[in-house]
Amino acid sequence: MKRILLFVLTNVLVVTVLGIVASLLGVNRYLTAGGLNLGALLGYALVMGFGGAIISLLISKPMAKWTSGVRVIEQPQNADEAWIVDTVRRLSQKAGIGMPEVGIFEGEPNAFATGAFKDSALVAVSTGLLVGMTREEIEAVIGHEVAHIANGDMVTMTLIQGVMNTFVVFLSRVISYAVDSFLRRDDDRSGPGIGYTISTIVLDIVLGFAAAMVVAWFSRQREFRADAGAAQLLGRKQPMINALARLGGMVPGELPKSVAAMGIAGGIGQLFSTHPPIEERIAALQNA
Repeated sequence: MKRILLFVLTNVLVVTVLGIVASLLGVNRYLTAGGLNLGALLGYALVMGFGGAIISLLISKPMAKWTSGVRVIEQPQNADEAWIVDTVRRLSQKAGIGMPEVGIFEGEPNAFATGAFKDSALVAVSTGLLVGMTREEIEAVIGHEVAHIANGDMVTMTLIQGVMNTFVVFLSRVISYAVDSFLRRDDDRSGPGIGYTISTIVLDIVLGFAAAMVVAWFSRQREFRADAGAAQLLGRKQPMINALARLGGMVPGELPKSVAAMGIAGGIGQLFSTHPPIEERIAALQNA
């Protein structure tokens, strides 16, 4: 609950600061009765900035189950499932969080954690991971996902995404209105013109890419912390190093976009990757 309140408060403060800066810079002279209204724009940016992000967070667990085809282990059907549940329970207790739901999904090696709250999250592992890794390595991967939950990474990423969304929504429309006003400085017609519409579309895309790079950078830092958290939960770092090395020789399974950032591996490109290179993660653990 504290993280949710922090999330909301941060977004409110961001919008407020943006409004003050806009006023100090004279941006509000473009937001007249005949065009954009600053107060309405701030409210719109607030809703768009964290409204969708927090809704996505709240429905993240059921969406992950549906999109990944996760089968929640209600009653273990074999010794392997019993071991997975016991491992999640033991590591969760050590991390000081409530017992998450535990699930298995079909696919290439991967695992993820999701959920809005620390005490009611979900940890899921793929069948490919269970077949391709030793139990010690699987335990390290589970520790990594439990560390994500204990660190509150789902809420943190939602917070960052919401803040970035707020900047994109607000700045793209203010800049677009300024551009439109400049282009139509000799035009007596009221209301925004085609320049505003085109500029908004272009800036939403450009600023959206910039925001995605910032979010991806934070995500990569979070992966280092989860690796270290797994080593701490297991009492030594070698199992996590071995798991990462093993994963580096595999082709990780693709996860749905809603949980991709919470997987043990994933991401595309250096700037937009949600995960650091395996070599960097191993080096960080070795040097810790």
